[in-house]
Amino acid sequence: MLPVERQQQILTWLDEEGTLKVSELSRRLGVSEMTIYRDIQPLAEQGKLDRTSKGLARASRPAQYPGQCVYCGKGTNTRFAVQLIRTDNGVEHACCAHCALLRYGDIRGEVAQVICRDYLTDTTMGGRMASFLIGADVRLSCCEPQVLSFCSRSDAERFRSGFGGTVYSFEEAIPAIRIQMDGTGCHG
Repeated sequence: MLPVERQQQILTWLDEEGTLKVSELSRRLGVSEMTIYRDIQPLAEQGKLDRTSKGLARASRPAQYPGQCVYCGKGTNTRFAVQLIRTDNGVEHACCAHCALLRYGDIRGEVAQVICRDYLTDTTMGGRMASFLIGADVRLSCCEPQVLSFCSRSDAERFRSGFGGTVYSFEEAIPAIRIQMDGTGCHG
C-alpha cells in the first residue's frame, strides 16, 4: 500500500472511530510505527488530524497557516487582528473583528478567550467585554461589513456619531454581522 493510500485509510478510520493509537494503526496496516509516524506527519501539518493523549483524532478545527486568517484566509499582520484562545490552549488568528466574531459564533464552546485591540487607543482588551461598531464610514480595506472594536461603549458611540454605523455588544454583534452579510462572503 502506498503512503497516500495509508493516509486516506487512517483518515477514514478516524472519521469512523474517533481516535486510534499509532500501535493499532501499525497493526492494522501491517507496517512499523515509524512508518505510521511518517504517514501522519503531513496530515498533522495540513490540519487534518490532531495528536491527543488518547492517540490520533480527526482535527476539530480548520488548518491555519501562519499569518493567515482562520476564517477568510487574509493576512493577520495588522493592528486589526484578533486572537481566539481555545480551551485546548490552541490559538486561532483572525484578520479582523468581523472574522473573529463569525468564527467565534461557529465554535463558541471551544473558545476560552477572545483578544482584540481598541480601534482608537490600540490597547489590548478582552473581546467579550468590548463594544463593536459595525458599518462605520471608514475604509479599513478588510472584510465587510467592517467591524471596529472599542474598550468603552461611550468611545464607540462618540465615534459612531461622526462616522455612522451601529454599536453592538459582543453577543449582539455576531448575528448583526450575519444579517448584514446576507449570503455574501467576507469580501462582499
